Amino acid sequence: MPHTKDELPDALYSAAQVRGLDASLIAAGTPGFELMQRAARATWRALVRQWPTANELTVVAGHGNNAGDGYLVAVLAQRAGWSVRVLAAGDPPQLRGDAASAHAEAVSEKVSTESWTENAQLRGIVLDALLGTGLTGEVREPYASVIAAINASGLPVVAVDIPSGLCADTGRPLGCAVRADLTVTFIGLKLGLFTGDAADVVGELVFNDLHADPQLIEAVPMTARRLAAGNLPRLAARAPTSHKGRFGHVLLIGGDRGFGGAILLSAQSALRSGAGMVSVATRGEHVPAALARIPEAMVLGTSSANQLMGLLQKVSVLVVGPGLGQAGWGRSLLSAAANAPLPQVWDADALNMLAEERVSLPKDCVITPHPGEAARLLGISTAEVQADRPAAAHALSKKYTAVVVLKGAGSLIACPDGRLAVCHQGHPVMATAGLGDVLAGLVGALLAQGMTAFDAACLAVWLHANAGEHQGKFGRGLAASDLIPAIRQLLEEQIPCLK
Repeated sequence: MPHTKDELPDALYSAAQVRGLDASLIAAGTPGFELMQRAARATWRALVRQWPTANELTVVAGHGNNAGDGYLVAVLAQRAGWSVRVLAAGDPPQLRGDAASAHAEAVSEKVSTESWTENAQLRGIVLDALLGTGLTGEVREPYASVIAAINASGLPVVAVDIPSGLCADTGRPLGCAVRADLTVTFIGLKLGLFTGDAADVVGELVFNDLHADPQLIEAVPMTARRLAAGNLPRLAARAPTSHKGRFGHVLLIGGDRGFGGAILLSAQSALRSGAGMVSVATRGEHVPAALARIPEAMVLGTSSANQLMGLLQKVSVLVVGPGLGQAGWGRSLLSAAANAPLPQVWDADALNMLAEERVSLPKDCVITPHPGEAARLLGISTAEVQADRPAAAHALSKKYTAVVVLKGAGSLIACPDGRLAVCHQGHPVMATAGLGDVLAGLVGALLAQGMTAFDAACLAVWLHANAGEHQGKFGRGLAASDLIPAIRQLLEEQIPCLK
């Protein structure tokens, strides 16, 4: 069955798992060549839907089953009366098995095939059938040159199963990757299509299960779960007799001199996301601004950690780090928070001080690092984090026994029990300061309303990303505070306050 982006399955798999599913389907009685034909038909249908007036196709073929899919798409295009030719970057006589059968069918149909050369011309729609999910090392020649030519062509590009060069497990380009306008993928969704640099190269994603037996698919444990409107964790509806004491008291700690806005963004987010009560501990000079902006919050001008002690006995959740700084004031407040037996969200400078081992993370925490903070926490480079984001998220969760939100394109939420969720929504306008502060406050509010750490993180990330996607319709110039009313509206649409 075909699926568009909004109807994609929830389960995400590794490349090895999908290859195993392919083998299981063949072992269960579906010939491999039949699966290849189904993949070609699915690709052809998606291509024609995307470009209904086109009539010319250039297939760029490699040397594996990905190439076999490409040869069969070429056959379908030729039968439809299109002008078709195949540029073979791989040597056709070296094709084996089903891919060789696909090539033979293209030959029998008299599809024009020629070897790739530097002078080869790409025309019409380009079908990327170069490299599949089995690629592990860096892209080598001649494939690197072919990918560069495809990307420089300016032509519409369709990728078969995955854009060539993109790692199916991590979303990292292996040296280089085809930038597709449309990717048609099969049997099981690969995790690498949803995180890392995938958003830059996948284009529109269409999935087809190739009529796989659902029982075979469900028997394979997923690597990760894709967050979508239909599978979000739920907040309970509120009873008519509800009162503020039922929905938690969030204390937000931060806002050193020069950074007062960060903690106010977090506080406003927590308030608008349903926390019963909100308190802010910040520098005394920020109190007037805080009260003017958020009169509903209780604001404590705080010069030392001692002033927090009484308040820590009264609250249910802490959000620590936005605008905290790393000077003595921030260190003392973080130390006090670390000793409080409460669910907590740590962000920003709280994470930087955690990375320097100045403090220990308490239990039941959510940490929300961006890739640079994640790198410091793991003692590796940012590039290493981005090279394998799922591994980094799992490593952080294991190291700190915490739920981890690894922010960035294709945000990842990792739980110490091994669960991994992926949020592929969002918008480039979200590349602006303060959005992490809004997210931290949102997670805190959901914790205060009784959600588990993992569920709160998953729901918060999805709401945050989709609010950004909605605001992205208005173009550049997003301010972090613009997200807060959009989050509130989305929360009500997805999980109404009343039954």
